[in-house]
Amino acid sequence: MMITNAKKHFWKSIQKCFLFFIFFLFFISCTKKEALTSASFQTNSGWGYTIAYKEKILIKQSVIPVISENKSFATEGDAMKVADLVKQKLKQNLSPAVTKKDLILLKIKL
Repeated sequence: MMITNAKKHFWKSIQKCFLFFIFFLFFISCTKKEALTSASFQTNSGWGYTIAYKEKILIKQSVIPVISENKSFATEGDAMKVADLVKQKLKQNLSPAVTKKDLILLKIKL
């Protein structure tokens, strides 16, 4: 009788440790920092954005790409929409180039 109670206690302890370990792994995976990050910054005439990989800046865009004028984004939101698009393209191993069609689809004020 004593041995079976000890076995039950042993297995319950193992199960608790296993569940704690699984929870810990899940928590660590959820808090993993994203490698590609984007941030906005203010320019003299509007907004721009940066894309960084592991805190090293890869792209610093202070003007709207593809248009003939050297003009910053009108709003921080516009800059971040384009930054998110560029980030998405980089994650899919595509060229980060932005087209005029992309700007129109994102409703960026030109």
